[in-house]
Amino acid sequence: MGRIKTTLTKRTAIAIFNSNPKAFKEDFESNKKIVSSMIETSSKKLRNIIAGYVTRLAQKKD
Repeated sequence: MGRIKTTLTKRTAIAIFNSNPKAFKEDFESNKKIVSSMIETSSKKLRNIIAGYVTRLAQKKD
């Protein structure tokens, strides 16, 4: 069983992904850089969780 993502994480990731879906790839490292440039967060952990969820959305899209 996996970890449950919070509503804040899902809502933010979906909003970022829907705003520019072609910018994101199926690679976590590149998505991490894109997410950090799109949102401002003081927490690296939150950035990584959002980037991971965006990566899953990008993989599911194809």
